[in-house]
Amino acid sequence: MEPPIRFGILILITVFVTVANGDDLFLEWHVSADSTIKPVSTDQPVITINGMFPGPLINATTNDMINLKVFNDLDDPLLFTWNGIQQRLDSWQDGVSGTNCPIPPSTNWTYAFQVKDQIGTFSYFPSINFLKAGGGFGPIRVNNRPVIPVPFAKPEAEFDLLIGDWFQTNYKDVRSNQDATPDWMLINGKPPYLNNLSLPHESFNVTEGKTYLLRISNVGTTWSFNFRIQNHKMVVVETEGSYVNEIELDSLDVHVGQSYSVLVTANQIVSDYYIVASPKLHKNNNNASDTTNLLGIAVLHYDNSTTSANGFLPSGPDPFDLQFSINQARSIRWNLTAGAARPNPQGTFNVTDAKISQTFILKASTSDINGTLFYAVNNVSYLTPDTPLKLADHFSNGTGVYDLDEYPTNSSKDQAVRGVFVASGLYRGWLEAVFENELNKTIDTWHLDGYNFFVVGFGEGKWKPELRSSYNLYDPVSRSTVQVFPRGWSAVYAYLDNPGMWNLRSQKLRNWYLGQELYVRVYDPDPNPNKEDPPPQNLLLCGKYQPAAPSPSPAGPPTPSSSDSRTCSPPHIAWYSIHKTWTSINLIKFKYSSLQSNIYYCFLFVMFCGLINRLLVAAITALLHLYWSAT
Repeated sequence: MEPPIRFGILILITVFVTVANGDDLFLEWHVSADSTIKPVSTDQPVITINGMFPGPLINATTNDMINLKVFNDLDDPLLFTWNGIQQRLDSWQDGVSGTNCPIPPSTNWTYAFQVKDQIGTFSYFPSINFLKAGGGFGPIRVNNRPVIPVPFAKPEAEFDLLIGDWFQTNYKDVRSNQDATPDWMLINGKPPYLNNLSLPHESFNVTEGKTYLLRISNVGTTWSFNFRIQNHKMVVVETEGSYVNEIELDSLDVHVGQSYSVLVTANQIVSDYYIVASPKLHKNNNNASDTTNLLGIAVLHYDNSTTSANGFLPSGPDPFDLQFSINQARSIRWNLTAGAARPNPQGTFNVTDAKISQTFILKASTSDINGTLFYAVNNVSYLTPDTPLKLADHFSNGTGVYDLDEYPTNSSKDQAVRGVFVASGLYRGWLEAVFENELNKTIDTWHLDGYNFFVVGFGEGKWKPELRSSYNLYDPVSRSTVQVFPRGWSAVYAYLDNPGMWNLRSQKLRNWYLGQELYVRVYDPDPNPNKEDPPPQNLLLCGKYQPAAPSPSPAGPPTPSSSDSRTCSPPHIAWYSIHKTWTSINLIKFKYSSLQSNIYYCFLFVMFCGLINRLLVAAITALLHLYWSAT
C-alpha cells in the first residue's frame, strides 16, 4: 500500500474514533423549591432546576458523556434517574434508591454517565421521596451521530412536550396523603388554554407547509393520556430509543413514563389550532368553553395567524375503550431496516430465535399489611433499606441488606409481606417477563432500568403459557416502559447483557412509592475489565457503610474499569482510582512483572494521547485543506 493511502486511512480511522467516542457535556444544576411559580395559582412549592419548571433540556448525541453537577437546595434528600438511559456497564449512575445514596440537602454530587449506543426521546425526574409530584422533571434528547442517517427528512424544528397530571397542593402533603388524586393536566408546566386562572398557556409556533418533530413524554404520576391536534394528523417515528414503522394517526395514547416522537406537518389554513391531552379511563368534555382541569390544552400557532383556536376540541377515542388502546399498542412496530445508534439496521438484533433462559410472572396488586395499604409484586411490597443494594453488593456481597432470590418471581406468596425483593437475572440470557395487572380500573406501566425490552404481546385476563403462540416475534417494538391494561397482561423479552443492579418498577408514582418494585441483579463473574464499571471516585456512602467503608468482598461483583472524569475523592475512596487504573492496564496482558512499575506512566501517556487526538485531527484537516487549495 502506498504511503499516501496509508496516511489517508490513518486519518479516517482517527476521525471515526473521535466521532464514535462522543463529546463531554458539562452541566450544573441548582435544584430548589420555588413558591412563586404557581402553575395553577395555588400556594405550593414547585421543584425547579436553575429556576426552570420544567427543568432544562439535556441535548446530547450518541456516546456523549454527561457530567452533571447537582446542587441540592431542597430540604429533602435527592436523586435523579434518567428514564430510558441504559447506563451501560454502570448502574452506579442510575439514580434510584437501590443503586445510589441520596444527595443530602445543602450538598452537591456529580453524575457522570454516557449515553452509550442510544438515540431517542427520554426524560429525567427525581426518583425518591415522592418529589416528582412537585416537579424536577425535564426532557432528554439523544441525537443521531452525523454518520448515521435518520429514517425521515430533517424537520423544520423540534419541540419538547412534557405532559402530565398535577396536584394543586404541596407535594409533601400529597406524599403523606396517598388518597389524593391529581387536579390538573399541564403541558410544559402550564395550565390549559382558556383556563379560568388568567395564566399563560403553552403555544408552539409553526410555518405553513413545514414539518415539525414533537417529542412527547408523559411525566405525570397517575394518568395515561390521549394526545391529538385539531385538524392535523401525526406520524409516529420513534419511541424510547427505537425507530418504528411510520404510521399516521389522529391521536396517540401515551402512558405514564412513556415517550414518543411524532412528525406533524402544518398543512392547514393559517390559524390557531387546539392541542389536547386527555386522561384515559376518565370522563372528558370536548367543549372548550366548559372544559375540566384534567384536560391539557395548548395551541398550535401558525405564523401570521390572527384567528384564535375555536370550536369544539378535537374528539379523541372513548377514554374507556380499551380495545382501541390495545389495537394501537399492537400497531407500534419496530423499523427493522433503519439504523439507530449504530450503522447496522436495528433488525440485525431481534427476538426471532431467542432462547428463553428464565421467565418472570409478576402480578401487581394492593395488599393490607398491618392495617396499611401497600402496592405489591407477587404479594411482596418492596421495603427500601437504608443501604443501597449496589453499595451492599460491592462491599459485602449483599450480606445484611438483602437475600438474593428470597421471593418468588413466577408465583405469589400466600400472605402479603414487606421485604427487599432482589431477583437474579442470568447474564447474557433472554428473560421473558409477563406483567399482570390485578389493579382495578387503572392502566399500569412497568419500566426496567438498564435495558430496552421487546414488547411481544398484550392480552386480557390471566396469562397462560399457551398464549405465547400469540406473541409478535417478528418486529416487536423495543422500548423501556410498557403499559399493562386493567385485568390484563403484557409480555416482554429482554436480553440481559448489561451487568448491574437494575430497578424494575411501576412508573405510576403512588404504586412505586408504596412498594410496586423489585431489583434484578445481573451479575457477570468474568473479571475482564471490559465488564461492569467500578464505583465512581465520588461515591456517596450511607446506611451501614458510613463514615468509613470496608474493603470490597472478593466474592462480590466484579469491579472493572472505565475512563472517568468524576471528581471529589475522599481518602477512603482513593483505592478506587488506583484500582481502575490497574484493571485498565490488565487488558494489555503484560508478560513481565518488571514492567508493572511503569504501568502508571504508561497509562498517563495513553490518556495524554487521547486528549490531543482531536487537536491532531483538526490540524491535519487544515493542512490538507491548504494543500488542496494550493494545487
